[in-house]
Amino acid sequence: MTITKDTVLEALKRVRGPDMERDLVESGILSDIVVTGDKVFFSITVDARDAEKLEPMRQAAERVANEIEGVEKAIVTLTAEMAGGAPPRAAAPRASAPPNGGGNGAAGGNSPVAASVGQRGKRPPEGANLAAPPPVGGKQAAPGDGAAQAAGVPGVKHIIAVASGKGGVGKSTTTANLALALQSLGLSVGVMDADIYGPSQPRLLGVTGRPEPVHGRVLKPLEGYGLKVMSMGFLVDEETPMIWRGPMVISAITQMLREVAWGDLDVLVVDMPPGTGDAQLTMAQQVPLSGSVIVSTPQDLALIDARKGINMFRKVDVPILGVIENMSYFLCPSCGERSDIFGYGGARNEAEKIGVPFLGEVPLHMEIREKSDSGRPPVVSDPDGPHAEVFKSIAQMVWDELSDETAPTTKAAPAIVME
Repeated sequence: MTITKDTVLEALKRVRGPDMERDLVESGILSDIVVTGDKVFFSITVDARDAEKLEPMRQAAERVANEIEGVEKAIVTLTAEMAGGAPPRAAAPRASAPPNGGGNGAAGGNSPVAASVGQRGKRPPEGANLAAPPPVGGKQAAPGDGAAQAAGVPGVKHIIAVASGKGGVGKSTTTANLALALQSLGLSVGVMDADIYGPSQPRLLGVTGRPEPVHGRVLKPLEGYGLKVMSMGFLVDEETPMIWRGPMVISAITQMLREVAWGDLDVLVVDMPPGTGDAQLTMAQQVPLSGSVIVSTPQDLALIDARKGINMFRKVDVPILGVIENMSYFLCPSCGERSDIFGYGGARNEAEKIGVPFLGEVPLHMEIREKSDSGRPPVVSDPDGPHAEVFKSIAQMVWDELSDETAPTTKAAPAIVME
């Protein structure tokens, strides 16, 4: 049987809405329903104050959706509207695991998207919000002002986020080569692909397969060139679009952090999606990031977006380890002449202006693109070559920055303030 949105809507008419008079569909509080193969995803928008009281309604909706013929797994979350007309936020989203823990694929029982944030944890105390109330003067709340403690990932000494303000600057390629370069320093390194909508690390690191469960819902990461790797790309087909709302993205990222057997790592390098949205804020609140690395190209438009990324991490109290200028210049393979296609020195000047380290220039070169796209990054395919040396130099600077920090295993989660 082919599952359609109309099929799901018809089934949900059996569930009463919050007022107990109209059904869930008539109540008008359903998000757009996403059907991906035999998986169904949707959220229910409710008042934040009623989230706990309406949890049985969410469970009923999820149960009804799971009973539809052909549905392997349905994921339903509650999304709450903040007071004062502020943008919607996830209201302690939860989703039940299948009774026998079964199911495979993108939303199977053992995949990082099978449950939402806080599924097995206790509900926050009354009044505890995912976003703190705006402090006086519109400034960020101090870490000690009742903020929750962000626990580290067991066995992982440092977690760094590789981010960019916009797409198309080579962030994922930089992440893969940086992780391998850190490993070349004798470090134990993992890579988490947090770019839910466009996971690239499986292809860049030449890794295929499905993660296997270790125990319960904890997955064993795959390995590529000695790196431990986890990505949404292992759980869905490469051409399957991830049409997800914020709560689902938050859920997937949290579970890739918490329900993967990372083991003992010196560094976990996280390939962030572009921009300053749910994924970045989730990382900032869920774990004590040791720092972030910003990737940009030299031109002004890219630098404007890179500046936004830097300011976002600063607002949530995450150290900036430095800026990398990717596609910095082009060396003609025939004559050796240098051409500054995207401008010259933009990222270096920007780093100096805002007072963060400049980590280095990565050239625009066919070899980097070809080898990385084929799953043979230059750092491992040509470890003594000039491009590998660039990434190794950057990795050494990043590690020096991390070594200077005495990163605690827990720290106060920053308050995310919408100004």
